[in-house]
Amino acid sequence: MAEVAEIAINVKNLNVWYGSFQALKDINLEVEKNQVTALIGPSGCGKSTLLRCFNRMNELIPGARVGGQVMFAGTNLYDASVDPTEIRSRIGMVFQKPNPFPKSIYQNVAFGLKVNGYQGNVDEAVERSLRRAALWEEVKDRLGTSAFKLSGGQQQRLCIARALAVEPEIVLMDEPASALDPIATLAIEDLIRELAPEVTIIIVTHNMQQAARVSDYTAFLMVSEERSGYLVEYGPTSQIFTNPKEERTEAYITGRFS
Repeated sequence: MAEVAEIAINVKNLNVWYGSFQALKDINLEVEKNQVTALIGPSGCGKSTLLRCFNRMNELIPGARVGGQVMFAGTNLYDASVDPTEIRSRIGMVFQKPNPFPKSIYQNVAFGLKVNGYQGNVDEAVERSLRRAALWEEVKDRLGTSAFKLSGGQQQRLCIARALAVEPEIVLMDEPASALDPIATLAIEDLIRELAPEVTIIIVTHNMQQAARVSDYTAFLMVSEERSGYLVEYGPTSQIFTNPKEERTEAYITGRFS
C-alpha cells in the first residue's frame, strides 16, 4: 500500500490583490513535506507573490490583500489569531540577492536565535547552521569578520544558514541563485538537495534546467488576459518536464513561448 504524502502547505482558492489589481486568481496547491517544490512561469505570473503568501510577506506591501486559505500545521495562516512574526520564524525566506546584515558572520547566524530568546548553546547552534549551509569549513576561522567580506555565493549560503538557525519547517527561496556565478549556483543547488530530506523547500526560478535539477515537484503558472497569475499544472517534476498534461506547459518548457 502506497504511503500517503504528508502535506506541508495546502493552498485553497487563493486570491491576491494589490489595490484593484488581482495578481493571483484561484490558486489551489498542496506542497508535500520535505520535498523541493519549484514555481516556474513567465515574468509577471505571480510566482514571487505566491511564495510571499506562505509567510505573509505580502502584507508588508501597501494595498495588498489576500483571500482564500493557506493551511499550515492545521491552521489557516490568514486567521486573525495567527502572529505573522511567529510564522516567519517557522517559515524562513531567502531572497534573490544575498542580504546579510551589517554584522559579523557569527552575529548574522545568531541574530534570529537571540530575537527568539533561544535558551540553548548559541555557539553550537551557529556552528550547526553553518554546517547545514555547507559554509562552516570556509568561515570557521573568521566568524568575527564582516559578512560583507564573503563572496556573493558565500553570502547567500550565510543567508540560508541564518534562515536555518531557528529550525524552520519550511524555507522559501526566491530565485536564490540568479545573482550568482555558475560555480556558486551549483553550490546552492547542491545545498538545496542536501537539505530537502529535513526541511520543505519552495523555490521560485526562471531557470528551467535548475527546476529540473533540484525540484521534486513543479508548479507552472501563467498570466491571464487580465494579467492575473493562475496555476496551469502541478505535479512531479519528472512528469511536468517529460510528459506534461497541458499543451501550455509543454510550450513553455520547450521554449516555444516565454
